[in-house]
Amino acid sequence: MYSTSDRRDAVFPIAAEIVEDLIQQAQVSDRWLRQSVLPKMSVGGLACHLGQQLVRAAELLQVTTDIPPLNSVDEHYHRAAWVVSSSPDDAVNDRTTDEAEAALGVAALRTRVDNALATLRTLLASRTAADVVLIPWQGWSLRRDDFLLTRMLEIVVHTDDLALSLEVPTPAFPAEVFAPVRDLLVRLAERRHGQSALISTLTRRERSQVIAAF
Repeated sequence: MYSTSDRRDAVFPIAAEIVEDLIQQAQVSDRWLRQSVLPKMSVGGLACHLGQQLVRAAELLQVTTDIPPLNSVDEHYHRAAWVVSSSPDDAVNDRTTDEAEAALGVAALRTRVDNALATLRTLLASRTAADVVLIPWQGWSLRRDDFLLTRMLEIVVHTDDLALSLEVPTPAFPAEVFAPVRDLLVRLAERRHGQSALISTLTRRERSQVIAAF
């Protein structure tokens, strides 16, 4: 019923492998219980949140839905309540699930991530993943290509958060992963702050502003 581009079917596992490699680093277990760079999140909770991007993708790509997809990935972010949230205490930013998973330990996380990555590789290589993906916590659907881009954005952003929390270099993503995430963040920042603020910040030190996509 709905056609979908498969541009990201081969790209998403590359991003997922970078997550797997980072989570395998010894610093993750060494700092598991420490505070991360994000408010109210331990390193373990943050690592679990990052790993969950693979686990959720592996689960949701196997589920069919009759709910029509949104027109674009941008619309997904324009609708999402957490995008306009201003405080980590807001309900949409609750991280108790991540911390509950962290209580299971680093070995359990690594097993979940390894299993999810194996499932993702099979689903995407065999082209058996759903064309339209329901996002149950939002109540709407996205085309597979758009859904994978949302997970890639989460991966790129939280990989940086976790690397900073571990005090290790942030892994470099290849262009095919990073470029679409970068372009999406720029579009969202432009919508939120306007063209002038974006251009001034990127090109004029004397007129730079604090802008963000979210």
